[in-house]
Amino acid sequence: MSADRVEQLIALGRDHYNAGELDQAEPFLAEAASARPGFPDLYNMLGVVYHSQGRFQDAEEAFENALRLNPRYTEAALNLSVTYNDRGKYDRAREVYTRAVSASVGQPNALDRFARGKLANMHADLASSYAGLAMFDESVREYSKALDLCPEFADLRVRLGNVYRDMGVHHAAIAEFEHAKRLRPDFIPARIHLGVTLFSLGRKEAALAEWEHVLKVDPNNKSAKLYIRMVNDEHGPKAGSALPR
Repeated sequence: MSADRVEQLIALGRDHYNAGELDQAEPFLAEAASARPGFPDLYNMLGVVYHSQGRFQDAEEAFENALRLNPRYTEAALNLSVTYNDRGKYDRAREVYTRAVSASVGQPNALDRFARGKLANMHADLASSYAGLAMFDESVREYSKALDLCPEFADLRVRLGNVYRDMGVHHAAIAEFEHAKRLRPDFIPARIHLGVTLFSLGRKEAALAEWEHVLKVDPNNKSAKLYIRMVNDEHGPKAGSALPR
């Protein structure tokens, strides 16, 4: 097969892949990988395609091929770790994940944005599981690791703030919500949860200001409307009471 044909296959496969059209991308990527087996990126994309189709063994082999060609391919390592986990190979999943994390310790900026984001979300998922079990200290540690990798993720700051609030550490919760607001001034979850926290501390006017700002951004926001109505209703909960989550 000519080099021009291979390049055409790679371009077509990548275009479909980037557009989220994974099934359409598969035949182009597979043919290109068969003709040009030295490209780790092709195997990584194929692995993602196979994983999306539930073909976990094929995905595992594709990610392993990518790592054989480039042992420092962090994205492929993370994808392989997830695939091992899906196949019940938990020890191997932890081993691959640990290697990927170790490679990034002390140099998170050396990772590309996608890889840092994926690592951060894996820490955040673990943090969420800890929070669900009321293991708050462990949850805070995992969210902190995620934010060390991606400090600009406002949604993770809100989730960390909620854990602090559940722990009763309100000043830390407020600090995280305010940080999220600085990152994204119109990020609605930050203002909603900041309002809830302020109200729980008896700071009714400050809470109302947050929820009223939400309605300026999203006039139909049901949570903000509900909270404002409950606060203003003389029969509603008094300051210090818990609002619905």
